[in-house]
Amino acid sequence: MKETFSVKIIVAIGIGAAVFVILGRFAVIPTGIPNTNLETAYPFLALMSVIFGPVAGGLIGFIGHTIKDVTTYGAWWSWIVSSGLIGLVFGLAGRKINLEDGVFGKKEIIRFNIWQVLGNLFVWGGVAPLLDVLIYSEPANKVFLQGIVAALVNSVSVGVIGTLLMVAYAKTRTPKGSLSKRTK
Repeated sequence: MKETFSVKIIVAIGIGAAVFVILGRFAVIPTGIPNTNLETAYPFLALMSVIFGPVAGGLIGFIGHTIKDVTTYGAWWSWIVSSGLIGLVFGLAGRKINLEDGVFGKKEIIRFNIWQVLGNLFVWGGVAPLLDVLIYSEPANKVFLQGIVAALVNSVSVGVIGTLLMVAYAKTRTPKGSLSKRTK
């Protein structure tokens, strides 16, 4: 399922992007650093990326962030690209996790969270500020501070909320090989 562009994945991208917009506009907590918030959209993006794969995650992040920006203050392409990239990272980090079969134990939680923290540090602490400097000629000290703060708060929100979402989702699935597995 994660490898093909099925109707299910295309619908997931559309719904995922819409939910990303709503969460990104209405479920944020300001950090005190200008234009930098604790975002609840990224834990949701992590869940969708693990379920539907890295390409779907990247598109959900990219499309969702684009729509969010365009409907507020205008497109800020460095962070839009970074949202797509972090969705891709979440999906790659979740490649060995099978939430559909109800598998998300301690080993998967630890592995996913190590990768998501490293991904957040790379994307928000490096890529986004670098693109801000290259595209918009923003002051490096300002955007790297924003990026590091974003990396830290996104790591925490994905680590807590994202992990809870994935644990809850996995518990709704029937484990592979279970006698109670329904046939389709």
